Amino acid sequence: MGDRYEERTSRIDGAKVWSLTVDPGSVHPVLPDGCMDLLWIGGRLLVAGPDTHAEPPSGPGGGGTYTGIRFAPGTAPALLGVPAHELRDRRVALADLWPAPLVRELTERVAGSADPGAALEDIAARRAADVEPPDQAMRAVAAQLDSGRSVERTAHTVGLGARQLHRRSLAAFGYGPKTLARVLRLQRALALVRSGMPYAEAALAAGCADQAHLAREMRDLAGTTLTAYFAAP
Repeated sequence: MGDRYEERTSRIDGAKVWSLTVDPGSVHPVLPDGCMDLLWIGGRLLVAGPDTHAEPPSGPGGGGTYTGIRFAPGTAPALLGVPAHELRDRRVALADLWPAPLVRELTERVAGSADPGAALEDIAARRAADVEPPDQAMRAVAAQLDSGRSVERTAHTVGLGARQLHRRSLAAFGYGPKTLARVLRLQRALALVRSGMPYAEAALAAGCADQAHLAREMRDLAGTTLTAYFAAP
């Protein structure tokens, strides 16, 4: 059959609804991307916290389908009601964060849906209507860092001191702004390589000093090499 990944833009601002169907034995490590996800895997609702390194996939080892909604950096903590740093490098049951009776009801709703992705999106949309909106300053921080702006310039632009920026970044992203900048830079570089750009050019365009710098970031954050990553199916 072959593995299949599908993704679409969500009606939740900045979010993506996705599904991944994998064959038995397939391995799909999850690279850091600055985001958090609400997941439907094996009949359970889970939350994927922000990663600082590549994580093995969670789910049915014999193959199957993973479905999720990926929230833009800095937006999930308001929806989930928990600071991002409490979920850093973790996968937790939604029932650990929300009341168990509510999660049972939501689980039944997703299980009975013909489109689990749409059901997850509906959960997020209803939740968003009942909670305070995300920290807009932190959304601006994520956008500035993703554009390649330095942490220092970003802090000045949003009017925050270094300590205040770090504290609010932990709550919004799960780690400090320097780590977020590294994660977003790596993702920019990988996207450029996927588009056909050579490694050295992608490294410079993404904001790395050179290809060796990108290679070090790939080992540190993804636990692999560029060649191995792009050689995988």
